[in-house]
Formats: sequence, structure tokens, C-alpha cells
Amino acid sequence: MKVLLLYEYPPSPGGLATQGDLLYRGLLELGVDAHAVHYESAQEKEWYYHWFKPDVVVGVGYWGYTPQLVLHPQRFGVQPVPWLVANGYIANYQDVLNQLPLILVTSEWVKEMYVRDGISGDNIEVLPVGCDTHTFKPFDRDDPKILAVRESLGITPEQLMILTVGGDAASKGAQEVMQALAIIDTQVPDWKYVCKVWPQPRTQVQNQADLEMAVALGIDKSVTYATNIISRDFMPYLIGACDIYAAPSRLEGFGMPQVEAGACQKPVIGIKAMGMLDTLVHGETAFLANVAQRIVVNEVTLGDESGFKAQSTIVFDEPRTVDYRASIKDISEHLLTLMHDAELRKKMGLAGRKRVVENFDYRVVARRFVQIMQDKLGID
Repeated sequence: MKVLLLYEYPPSPGGLATQGDLLYRGLLELGVDAHAVHYESAQEKEWYYHWFKPDVVVGVGYWGYTPQLVLHPQRFGVQPVPWLVANGYIANYQDVLNQLPLILVTSEWVKEMYVRDGISGDNIEVLPVGCDTHTFKPFDRDDPKILAVRESLGITPEQLMILTVGGDAASKGAQEVMQALAIIDTQVPDWKYVCKVWPQPRTQVQNQADLEMAVALGIDKSVTYATNIISRDFMPYLIGACDIYAAPSRLEGFGMPQVEAGACQKPVIGIKAMGMLDTLVHGETAFLANVAQRIVVNEVTLGDESGFKAQSTIVFDEPRTVDYRASIKDISEHLLTLMHDAELRKKMGLAGRKRVVENFDYRVVARRFVQIMQDKLGID
């Protein structure tokens, strides 16, 4: 089996790049003949098509990447298999995607979104995102690297650290978490809430709005926004430094940080919807807050990045849910329970680690990929 992978290569710390790179590593470790190339590098992709002659070209992205992941290899007679996430609505390329013999998606919820928006489910297979469980692992609380992380964030040994990681924090449910913490502030041990976000212009605006909310709630002295650029090497220690990982995301096709938190043996607070229904088990590895609100729209505005003319308005036949909000009441109750019960945190963390190792380790995912290629496309 010869596989060419298209993703942001060499990989940045972002989710899609990590998704592709972990599959690449897993395939190489299985002995599969595989190469990786940047999905936008037309010349280098063509070079691989001509000399490597891959059996399949697997591209990581969302439906808007169809020209790079699907149409480009098809021009050279190579079989594409996109491995897709969802961003709320699949607005274009239905005809192209429906002609493919196989599409991979990251969760059952993502599959539902593609089917809802006109893609046949017959050839869609779920392949979860992998996790490096040798790197994301439990750490001792007094490990010097963990202590150094907590010290750098101004967190004392006695304080409970609650963590959220994302490109921005609001999309991961940070505003709902802050409102929940404000409700229980006087009922729980001393705590700090850390939001690790990626520094970029759009997050600066969102960060300011989030911090203004923290001030209005009266918890700003207990909320820290970390905006430094960090590598994937640092992430296990950042997650390992927390006591609870909280991310009841507003839109989540898989939830890679939630899975990584489980691998680090941390209890997770999520939302009972979307990709987290695949990755987390309520009451066992995580507490999942109920959905309190669905953000529904009647139309969207798209541009050339999605294959449309600039400022094109797409009106839906039926309103579409494009965002979720978790129940603040549920989050507060789950936080209250976990913050008071160290043994429960440990028990849920152990269960989370076991589930991730068995189901989401990148080598497990790579073996599943090979099996799908054999079963669906007859590629050995």
C-alpha cells in the first residue's frame, strides 16, 4: 500500500496538521510506504504523483479544501480519499464528494452533518483523530516540569487548576465555564482558570471580550489568558499541570484536546453533543453538560475560499444549527463535584486514559485506516 498524505506539512501545532501527522507516523511505524506533502504545494504533489505513484491520496481538511484534496489528484488520475472535519454547514462540492468511493470523517456527528447537507452516507467511514499516548501521559504532581508550568502561570501547589485550550477560548466554551465558576466561587477550594489560546488578530478581540466578562463576573483575579506561541512538545506538560480539563465546546467535530486530556489522566467537562459523544463517556471519563441552546441561522455568506463568488449569500431550505451552548447550570454542578472530590478526579482520569489508549492511540487509528483501505478500496 502506497499512501500520500496531504496536510500542513511540515506540521504546525494546529489541529488539522497534528491530525495528518499522527496518521503519517502511525503508517510509517506499521511499515506502510507513505509520504507527506503540504496540501497546497501543487508542484510537490505532482512530483509525488509521477514518481511515487500512490495507491491513494489522503487529504486532511474540511469540505472547502476539496480543490486541493480531491480535484487536484483527480486531474492526474490518482485516487483521493479526503479525511474531513465539519464547520457547521457543507455549502459546496456535493457533486464532487458524492462521486468518491470513500470519504473519511472524524466522528459520527461529522458524518451526520455531511449527510444532512447532501452527501451520501454510503461511502462515509468514521476514522477518529489519533493521540500520541507515549507523549500525552500521566505526570506526577511534583514532577519538576509540571511544577514549572504551574509556577509560570502563577498557580500555587494548593490551588486547583482548570484548563481550556483552543485557537480561541470562547469557541471551546470558556465563557460558559467562567459563568459556572462565578456561581460556585465561594463553595469550592481555591482555584485558577487558565485559557491557553493561539495568538492571532481574531483571538485578540475575543480574548478582550472574554476578560471583560471575567471582570463583570467578579472572577478576573482567578482567570489567566496565556497567549504565547507554544509547540506540541509543551502541550502534554500544560495539560499535565491541570486538575480538570474543561471544554464544553460550541462546535467540535472531534475534540482533540479533550482526548489528550484523557490520555494525561485528567477528568474532562464537555458537552453532550457533536464529536464528544464519540470520545467521552458521561459519568465515566467525563461529565457532559446538556445542550442549553442551539444557534440556528437561515442563511450564510460565503466567498471564494468556499468556491463561491465573494459575498455570496446561501439561503437554507430549513434553518441550520451552526453552534451549541452548554448548560451553565450543568457545568457548575459538574465543577462543584470534581473540585471537591480528588478521588473522583483520579478515578475518571484513569478511565479516560484507558479509553484513549484502547481507541484513539495513533497506532490504533493507523491500523484502522489500513483496514478501511483494504475493505472499501481493495488496496493491500
